[in-house]
Amino acid sequence: MKFLDEAKIYVRSGDGGAGSVSFRREKFIEMGGPDGGDGGKGGDVWAEAVDGLNTLIDYRYQQHFKVKTAGHGMGRLRAGANSPDITLKVPVGTQIFEEDNETLIADLDHAGARVRLARGGNGGFGNAYFKSATNRAPRHANPGQEGEERWLWLRLKLIADAGLVGLPNAGKSTLLSAVSAAKPKIADYPFTTLIPQLGVVRAAGSSFVLADIPGLIEGAHLGHGLGTKFLGHVERCAVLLHLVDASAEDPVKDYRIIRKELKAYSPVLADKPEIVALNKADLLTEDAMTKLAADFKRRLKLSPLVISGATGHNVDTAMKKLLTVIARARKGAETADDAGMATEGWRP
Repeated sequence: MKFLDEAKIYVRSGDGGAGSVSFRREKFIEMGGPDGGDGGKGGDVWAEAVDGLNTLIDYRYQQHFKVKTAGHGMGRLRAGANSPDITLKVPVGTQIFEEDNETLIADLDHAGARVRLARGGNGGFGNAYFKSATNRAPRHANPGQEGEERWLWLRLKLIADAGLVGLPNAGKSTLLSAVSAAKPKIADYPFTTLIPQLGVVRAAGSSFVLADIPGLIEGAHLGHGLGTKFLGHVERCAVLLHLVDASAEDPVKDYRIIRKELKAYSPVLADKPEIVALNKADLLTEDAMTKLAADFKRRLKLSPLVISGATGHNVDTAMKKLLTVIARARKGAETADDAGMATEGWRP
């Protein structure tokens, strides 16, 4: 299935049915009076996040979603039928924006989250509604209200606990395949990964979702390479695992390139907790790795973790470090939710 993380759609809710102008006409019944029924209500357009979807590809082939007009009122006080709602199924993590692609309408970040995108019009009143002691035979009825219409943008941000970032060929796909059941494409050339990949990692009796984001290059925020097209998928992550190729000509420079691109894309993303790992330790001698780690600490004031995705060296340690940060973030989220529920439940 092709990966698509952005789509533009048009939605239109249903028009309400018109009310009816009718009078009772039956043999032997004098002055039957008005009996025009009300029109039905137009259906709404909803969006709902569901499990089992991980792309917006369905909205590449169908962009227009319109609800039918509700039924009109009829004589004998018969009301028109309501037109059924339309529910758009989207992946968990979908954000919905106005046509300007900037104004956020809703963020469907959990399964079952729903939002009404367009409200259906109400049905018009039939002439029976307007009868009164002074108006015994009203000869008018209301038309149904028109539905709402709008253009919207759907933007998918994958739900992952941790994200892998780094230059192309830093070994991200190899690491993901080593720690999870994911089978990303692996080759000895850059930009092997063209779309984000997800894998479930199990460590220390727990599990979390790890996302492999296609490699950035210098100038990505200006659109070079794959640009920052997929960086939005790590905005929801609690922690970033920054992989640096230890066999590169200048690993410190490579690290700074990625940090510069993260800051240019989003200060919030750049401030996320980060674990730095020198990958491909199997390609260097032990002495060379020791010197490289010391150089990292001297120039960047941080101590990197030395790992090898190919051999599994220190990979478990890296996953446990990620899990520690993720567990802390989950606990903080639960505390915030409990506090919110307590506040909502209190009444003066």
